[in-house]
Amino acid sequence: MSRDCCSWDGVVCDDITGHVIELDLSCSGLVGTIDSNSSLFQLSHLQRLNLSMNDFERSHISPEFLKFSSLTHLDLSCSYFSGQIPSEISHLSKLQSLRLSTFFESKRLRLTAHDFKSLLQNLTQLIELDLTSIDISSTIPLNFSSHLTTLILGSTGLYGVIPESIFHLPNLEALLLFFNDNLSGYFPKTKWNSSASLVGLDLSWVNFSCNLPESLGYHLTSLRSLDLTYCNLRGPIPESLSNLTRIEYLSLDGNSLNGTIPPGMLSLPSLNTINLRNNHLSGPLEDFKSNSLIWITLEGNQLQGHLPHSIQNLVNLTGLILSFNNFSGRVDISLFSDLKQLSYLGLSYNNISLTNDNNVTLPESLNTLELASCEVKELEFLRSANQLRQLDLSNNKIQGRIPDWAWSNWMSSLETLNMSYNMLTSVDSIPLQLAFIIDLRSNLLQGSLPIPAISTNYFFISHNNLTGEIPSSICNLTSLIMLDLATNNLRGEIPQCFGNITSLQVLDMRHNNLSGNIPTTFSNGSSLRSLNLHGNKLEGKIPQSLTNCKQLEVLDLGDNHLNDTFPVWLGTLPKLKVLNLRFNELHGPIRTSRIENMFPVLRIIDLSCNAFSGNLPSSLFQHLKAMRTIDLSMEEASRYGGNRYYQDSIAVVSKGYEREVVRILFLYTTIDLSNNKFEGHIPTIMGDLIALRVLNISHNGLEGPIPSSLGSLSLVESLDLSSNHLVGEIPAQFASLTSLEVFNLSYNHLEGCIPQGNQLQTFDNNSYEGNDGLRGFPVTKSCGDDHASGTTVSGQLDGEESNSEFLSDFRKAALMGYGSGLCIGLSIVYFMMSSGKPIWFARIIVEMEHKIMMRRRKKQRRQRNCRRRNNH
Repeated sequence: MSRDCCSWDGVVCDDITGHVIELDLSCSGLVGTIDSNSSLFQLSHLQRLNLSMNDFERSHISPEFLKFSSLTHLDLSCSYFSGQIPSEISHLSKLQSLRLSTFFESKRLRLTAHDFKSLLQNLTQLIELDLTSIDISSTIPLNFSSHLTTLILGSTGLYGVIPESIFHLPNLEALLLFFNDNLSGYFPKTKWNSSASLVGLDLSWVNFSCNLPESLGYHLTSLRSLDLTYCNLRGPIPESLSNLTRIEYLSLDGNSLNGTIPPGMLSLPSLNTINLRNNHLSGPLEDFKSNSLIWITLEGNQLQGHLPHSIQNLVNLTGLILSFNNFSGRVDISLFSDLKQLSYLGLSYNNISLTNDNNVTLPESLNTLELASCEVKELEFLRSANQLRQLDLSNNKIQGRIPDWAWSNWMSSLETLNMSYNMLTSVDSIPLQLAFIIDLRSNLLQGSLPIPAISTNYFFISHNNLTGEIPSSICNLTSLIMLDLATNNLRGEIPQCFGNITSLQVLDMRHNNLSGNIPTTFSNGSSLRSLNLHGNKLEGKIPQSLTNCKQLEVLDLGDNHLNDTFPVWLGTLPKLKVLNLRFNELHGPIRTSRIENMFPVLRIIDLSCNAFSGNLPSSLFQHLKAMRTIDLSMEEASRYGGNRYYQDSIAVVSKGYEREVVRILFLYTTIDLSNNKFEGHIPTIMGDLIALRVLNISHNGLEGPIPSSLGSLSLVESLDLSSNHLVGEIPAQFASLTSLEVFNLSYNHLEGCIPQGNQLQTFDNNSYEGNDGLRGFPVTKSCGDDHASGTTVSGQLDGEESNSEFLSDFRKAALMGYGSGLCIGLSIVYFMMSSGKPIWFARIIVEMEHKIMMRRRKKQRRQRNCRRRNNH
């Protein structure tokens, strides 16, 4: 071979033989493929080969790499290789460094569990191994090269338990097993053999489910980086971590650690980044005694007390994030004004009051500022902050209008603006050229709707006093994802062009004075997920072009003047979960299509207060698959569901009153067909809808008996069949409905004995009134052999006493006891007893006292449960 190539960049030749022994083509912009017949494999004397950071998009790693039998260093990382890593790599027995990592989550390269084990067993000279983001999906073998100094197996799909032998590798300097959430581990009970050499330890997202041992801070004294983010750690932070005098980076984010921050931890001499976010830490912050800190993240704890004045001495600080704690007191802007490197300041949602007694400004280096709920009243302290990109001043006391100098400062930099929940009165324009999130909800804004720049993705300006029409120029925002104009005084027609914004996912215009027709131009490819036009004055028909919105989950057109028949074609929408058409002028029978998969995931349907007629739609109920199965995962999903910026809500009539419900897609399963003109019998198939929480078919013309199948609705909390023409007895199966909180059968033609069950006995006469044929507790007519309290009394009296006025007075006294307080009621009963002293009275006092007490307890339990659900 000619020696000319030995002078090329990246090429090293042997001085004696002239053979190419090193080839470094990293970051060379190479593209294409490396085939098995590539001239690369003719360089059989290579000892080092680096092809990293190129683009071999369609290349596999060739088995021909086996020809490099002298190879000691091989680096193919981040070059978009794909496919299976050949087993031949494990035969390169002289390898000291092997780097095959790929980009996070790409999973383009795969390594079988068998080849992974062979690689670790055969490459006994390995010093460095980096397989980041290779799809291995295996347990970790027990045997490793004792020469290893660097072991990186992050995001590889490992599972099982980390073998303790890893922690005892004698020369280990870096151990990185991050992002393997099916992997678990235990900290060594004895001294780590590698403790003297270990510099970097990253076990983030590995499940440890234990306390941090004190030994960690005593043995790993050489550590410079420790990352135990989201490891399910609990208990206190060991005080021994304050011994890590060389530590530079420390993250314990997202665990369940409690107690205080150990003394001295925030003043470690080399520490530049500390992240203790999202734990349960409490207590005050000590003074900072080192100026090495660059980044401090302590948000999401229960830290309290005043912010230490020593913060102003952290001259190298670029990030201070203390939001969502219990810090209190006055915090003056001057505490941060001299931190010239500060780029991120977060103080939101504490108990602090931000002041500016010294009339200073925050440093111009600031690009993220979070001061939600900090008693901010003015913006003057931001005059110098002309590089802001993220600004959150929500839940404060800012009045009037945003000053012109602020718009000028933010015009070319601000990407996110949140000034919701203030007292702003006017915004003439929003001259932000780069903003993609603008949130001005819940202010006192008046005038016409301001139109933001075309870069805007999320625009929230609901709950204000905006007037006038919606200008069609808003449709120039062709990248709009969410638009919330709810609860204003906007009028006129909805611009037709909204249907052509294919990026739009949420359109919320509820509670305005909009009139005219709903846009009819919803186009194919629409991303619309939620359309809420509730509470306007819209007329005409429901546009059939909504069938183009295949992503639609929530459709709320309630409380308008729509005049149409039931839009059965909406059943073809595969993701529709909520359909609210209540309070319109819809009419006619409900007929469903012969399409098999209609309304497959519908969880809420409200057609109340219309003029629908005919029989209840049995064919519709047959299709409602999501109501026929109890999905416990929905409850769990509700904790995490919803969008960071917007949550769907809907007005639901439940438990006797109307309320706005959020997270509706998870928690509620509702059918409300009340206040229509339905006739005929209640279909037996309704009993199959076992996931129902609310069923209301009151105020119709329904006839016949109540199907016993409704007793299968074990989750139902509100059941209203009132104001119909129902006959027969109440099904005995209703006694097993233990979730009921609202139960109304009033104003029908029911007869017979009221079933006695734990939950049914918590309802008063209002649930049954208007049914003259009903007997038993709580109505006044006795029921023969039932066990209601009044019946028990009458059953033990002779004929004369059972009809006496005394029994009636006794029942009234008992009810007074329930309504006014148990002690008062029983005092009245005692007075009556002492005056007459019937022989049987002593036997029923205990029973009556027990029933009253149990009823009170159940009522209190219902109230607590209701409050708990409302809070959630």
